[in-house]
Amino acid sequence: MTDTPLLDATGVAKSYGAVKALTDASLTVARGEVVALMGANGAGKSTFVKILTGALKPDTGRIVIDGREARMGSPAQARRSGLVPVYQEPSLIPDLDVRDNLRLGDTPVEPFRQWVEDLGIKGIRLSDMIGDLPLATLRILDLARALAAEPDVLLLDEMTAALPTDLVERVLKVVRDRADAGMGVIYVSHRFTEISQLCDRASVLRDGRTVGDLKIEPGVEDRAVELMLGEKISLGARESAAALAARSGTPRLSVKSLAAAPKLQDVSFDLHAGEVLGVVALEGQGQDELFDVLAGFRKPTGGTIEVEGRPARFAHPSEAIAAGLTYVPGNRSEALLAQRSVRENIALPFSAHPRTWGPLKMRTERERVDYAIEKLQIDTRAQGEVQRLSGGNQQKVTIGRWLATGVETLLLFDPTRGIDVRTKRQIYPLVRELAEKGAAVLFYTSELAEVRLACDRAVVIFNGRVVDVIDAADADEPTLMRAAYGLTGREGAA
Repeated sequence: MTDTPLLDATGVAKSYGAVKALTDASLTVARGEVVALMGANGAGKSTFVKILTGALKPDTGRIVIDGREARMGSPAQARRSGLVPVYQEPSLIPDLDVRDNLRLGDTPVEPFRQWVEDLGIKGIRLSDMIGDLPLATLRILDLARALAAEPDVLLLDEMTAALPTDLVERVLKVVRDRADAGMGVIYVSHRFTEISQLCDRASVLRDGRTVGDLKIEPGVEDRAVELMLGEKISLGARESAAALAARSGTPRLSVKSLAAAPKLQDVSFDLHAGEVLGVVALEGQGQDELFDVLAGFRKPTGGTIEVEGRPARFAHPSEAIAAGLTYVPGNRSEALLAQRSVRENIALPFSAHPRTWGPLKMRTERERVDYAIEKLQIDTRAQGEVQRLSGGNQQKVTIGRWLATGVETLLLFDPTRGIDVRTKRQIYPLVRELAEKGAAVLFYTSELAEVRLACDRAVVIFNGRVVDVIDAADADEPTLMRAAYGLTGREGAA
């Protein structure tokens, strides 16, 4: 590494009216260095990332790349300056195939193909429609496209948040190799294990300003969290209660030999009121199809579903909701009205049935929405549009919607993907509280540590089938990982 930074951003500020998203953000990255950009949701990370990548213009500040001041007027200008991002949400157009998406970005095909293969994805064809591919595959395609551009600085925004462990390992290796070859990398992540494994330094934001720069070394996690939150907190896991000792009565949700194309083969489990049942699986093992079927987005090809002991089959998401199954997707943009306010988004289910309208219902609606906002500590400064909120606050809105209106069975698909440790610590107790009040929760997570933090037990799916059922007290990461790779003894129903 040379003494001259490859990237040097200083004094960056940005306001939206009265809301100061950034007041004094700075970041340096040397050639061959991986620097983590950290901060709680609402600290300004998303705004800083958008400014660095040309999606937003700063009010003040200076950005220098490889000794040249960069005028980040657009993403295209940022790319020409040598900085290429991979955003938290895929930037591929779903109605086009892979080839056309590459053409739009002037991406060379052969380097792209090679990077896709190096990153562990097989069988991708240029004629594949983007809208038909799973989220994890799209993240890898986005990264391959960025690497094919041969950037000086690569910015990865929660790159691994939607990836299973096997692909995470591939990504980390490729990124480290590129850094060792001289590339600079900005790594935005809330996963301390990845930051410790991959990064050289961490730059910490709080309340719109850079508050610390840390060398990655043992014990850095506690100091980073203290800087992010401005206070000392415990990172210890919840002491998980043993799985429900006796499950009596009719299950809230019962799935028997459920199958759905292309991956789900044979999944069975019972989910009871008052229980949080985790779902653990590597990418492409059938978890997407499972949640799609239960939420009414996909038709099963075999098996049965029972709700409160009665057979159920959903031709449309509205039928699943009517049966008491509510779905919070991993991609929060699918669940939000981006240009509507926080209150409108939370209150959306109240307006679904005109027969419930009226002064009394409106008062009840306001009270319940207020309760959800206070309970989840949702940032309502940007009242005009929910899209102006941080990712963590947006996710809290999607969950707050059902906290306000009530929930019988909640389907959570990776609900903490891409959010900070503080928001996660708000969501875990909330999930537990919902269960204690009688809700049944099915909780898929791509972070194995979350099983002990939030669940009573977990079903592990491999090759479209349940291969193990593990009580939370026994669900350490090595045990779950072995099961997720199919290296366990028992298959069968939960």
